[in-house]
Amino acid sequence: MPSVPDPNSGIIADNSGCQNTIGYVIDLSPETGGAACFLDIAPGHLNRNGLLHGGIMTILLDVACGYAASLSFDRASLAPVLTVSLNMMYVAPVGAGRVTAIGTVTGGGRKICYANGELRDDQGQLIASSSCVFKRITKRAAP
Repeated sequence: MPSVPDPNSGIIADNSGCQNTIGYVIDLSPETGGAACFLDIAPGHLNRNGLLHGGIMTILLDVACGYAASLSFDRASLAPVLTVSLNMMYVAPVGAGRVTAIGTVTGGGRKICYANGELRDDQGQLIASSSCVFKRITKRAAP
């Protein structure tokens, strides 16, 4: 379960296996305009060409957009969501430095949320973009 954001910093830890393995940081501070996720690129994040792997780019955008969707449903407790669809467009390569994904909600209703995301390098260059759909879920009791 994600920790509720500290209103002073916006940095949270969801303590998921994915976050622990990849090493990204989640930032829900109001300055992001939605939700952000950043990663300092390390050798383990690179593909055979020495560039950030496309799958990791996808993870970062899914996380940023998913948290933006969660916040749009319930800012206080981060409503749980599932990714229904995620479309990616890879724009430019990056192999070093920090990349930041920003997720922004573009619409939705009671159970469905639409979000767009952009992944940029530390110089502000667009690396990848996404368009996503998320569904709000209610947690089921364990059997």
